[in-house]
Amino acid sequence: MTETPALRPERRLFGRASGHKLTARQQGLVDEFLPTLSWGEGAVVDPADLLPGFETRVLEIGFGGAEHLIAQASRHPDKGYLGIEPFLNGVAKALAGIEKGALKNVRVKRGDARDEMERMPDAAFEEIYLLFPDPWPKRKHDKRRFVQPDTARHLARVLKPGGRLRVGTDVKVYTDWALPILIATPGLSWSGERREDWANAPADHITTRYQSKNLGDCLPVFMDFFKDV
Repeated sequence: MTETPALRPERRLFGRASGHKLTARQQGLVDEFLPTLSWGEGAVVDPADLLPGFETRVLEIGFGGAEHLIAQASRHPDKGYLGIEPFLNGVAKALAGIEKGALKNVRVKRGDARDEMERMPDAAFEEIYLLFPDPWPKRKHDKRRFVQPDTARHLARVLKPGGRLRVGTDVKVYTDWALPILIATPGLSWSGERREDWANAPADHITTRYQSKNLGDCLPVFMDFFKDV
């Protein structure tokens, strides 16, 4: 049985690490398939080694049910995708999608993306997605949101010059929290100039079932940042 990965007790960014009991097939994928797609806890995590042969590499943080991750990887077989998600059931869904699509360009890890990014080299990715993260809307929980000054610096660091970071949310407090932090992050430039730039879904966006539930308190906001060249 797969154990819960070590997590930072001082600032955990999510609630449960697992949900309903996995089916026998899902558990089999976690036990047998996940080890072939994941990576260890060594000092360095180099996406170029994990995805050899892919010049363009993409990171998705907190992929949830993996619909966006699987769809993007299916659309772009020439790109290599890394997905990091702490929720066991989401990881199991990703594994099922990878197996069903016979995808060869995806690697996944069950864990805390903060820990993984700290072990990654500079300029590792052309694209990073952080879509609809847990908003932790109460003020007392603001330090549990993924976007913080330290994580924003790592996001900028692991992006290649000219690379893109996309943050999407449908919670106003998260937008108000994340946008100033990202704008103030050295090396990142926001592409938003007109309301249409963040209020309309980007042409390459893939709407997931979670997004379609409209659980937030505002229409989805998509903030695209680019790494300075």
